[in-house]
Amino acid sequence: MEHEFTGGAILIKDDALLPRELYFESEPCVPGWKIVTDLTALALDREIQKTGWTFFCFAGETMTSAFGIDRTKMVRKAIEAVLARKTSDRFNSLEILKVKFVKSERFPLVQYLTLSVQWRHIQQSIIPFSVRNVSNSYLQQADIRSEGTAPAGGKTLQRLIA
Repeated sequence: MEHEFTGGAILIKDDALLPRELYFESEPCVPGWKIVTDLTALALDREIQKTGWTFFCFAGETMTSAFGIDRTKMVRKAIEAVLARKTSDRFNSLEILKVKFVKSERFPLVQYLTLSVQWRHIQQSIIPFSVRNVSNSYLQQADIRSEGTAPAGGKTLQRLIA
């Protein structure tokens, strides 16, 4: 099924952990990702907040471009280019901010696409990327010990990683 890509559209990873109470319509978009078809980014944010989860919006935007004749194929190609970047592994959703098409003066059938996206992340904690994602080496450098051991100050710290 074809979907019109516009600003405010949200893509979510197929395997993203989502709240059970969250309902939305979606359809496959690019391999491993689905597009939310019945809610904009703002509406999805409200629905996620109702469940007690958080829909993070990270500063900055990522831009890419594509050439072609078919608009839908051009947008999919541009989205795939953004998702191919290593940063996409850290996030489970993506908001399309702007989709701009410019026709070529020299080649009337060919268009130029500029796509602007912003990384988003849905999670239960209000802290971006929970403590479970912090590497053990970082925890060792911060002098965080297992439950029951006492650091220099004599206070016992709770174990942070299950």
